[in-house]
Order: sequence, then structure tokens, then C-alpha cells
Amino acid sequence: MNNYVSSKNEQLELIGQERLLKQPAKRVNIVSLRLIKEDSFLYHERNVKSPKDAYRLLKRFLIDVDREYFLVVCLDTKNQPTAINVCHIGSLNASIVHPREVLKPAILSNSASIIVAHNHPSNDPTPSREDIEVTNRLVEAGKIIGIGVLDHLVICSDSFVSLKEKGYV
Repeated sequence: MNNYVSSKNEQLELIGQERLLKQPAKRVNIVSLRLIKEDSFLYHERNVKSPKDAYRLLKRFLIDVDREYFLVVCLDTKNQPTAINVCHIGSLNASIVHPREVLKPAILSNSASIIVAHNHPSNDPTPSREDIEVTNRLVEAGKIIGIGVLDHLVICSDSFVSLKEKGYV
């Protein structure tokens, strides 16, 4: 063995890892992820101070759809919206929502907190048991990663319910 240069085989033998010579290598992909702005609009109130502000911001996305849409509003440290993302489109009466899908846009947009909302096409804003359970899971997941869940709104064409005001957040 040369004092300055050794082969990969010799190095593995020295540390007792000869078995690695027989294993095929695993290819690892190098990836990047970029956010792409799809559209924008002016939000004159600048920041979201109340459930009513959140309702005014989001109702345009949720009142004329025929199935459940689940949205996340990403907020900066001043509660100014930085992004709105459709996390899930459900059926007429259900939307399967996973915390991973809700919190992903918040992480990618470096959000301090989020407000989530969905509609009830039946036009009854009463939160279901599933709505409350999803809210609890989102609050817990948000705590773990340091993104606050400020509220969960159930929005209908002329009314809304804030789960924060009902004591669930």
C-alpha cells in the first residue's frame, strides 16, 4: 500500500467494511422546490385582525363552488396574508384533509401562522365533528413545527362560523 494513496477497497478493508464492496449503490435524487405565483389580488385591509376579516378575504373563493374546498391562508408575523392555497377539493359533503398538506404551503412560504377555512355546500355553517377533529389535529401539528393555527372558518354564502370563537382553537 502506498503511503499517500489508497484504493477504495483498501480503505474499506481498514475499517472493517468490506461488505460494502458487494452492495450496489443507492441513487439519491437532488431536488429543489419553487413556489410559483399563479395569480394575485389586492387585499385592502392589509392584515387579518378578526374572523370577520378572514371571512371577507376568503368568501370569494368558497361561495360559488359545488363541493368542499379546504383553503389555507399563510400569514406573516404581522398577520398579513402572503399566500392562499387550495389544499384539498372534496366531494359534496366531505373533504379529507391531512396536516401535512395544510402545513406544507405554510412551511414553503415561511409563514408565522395560518388560518384555514372550508365551505359547506349545504349552506349550513355548523361545524361537524370531523371539522372539529381536523382543527385539533392541525393545531397540534402546528405547535410541533412552530406555525400557529389562528382559526378555522366554515364559510357559506351569507354566513360563517369561527371555530376559534366557538372555543375549538
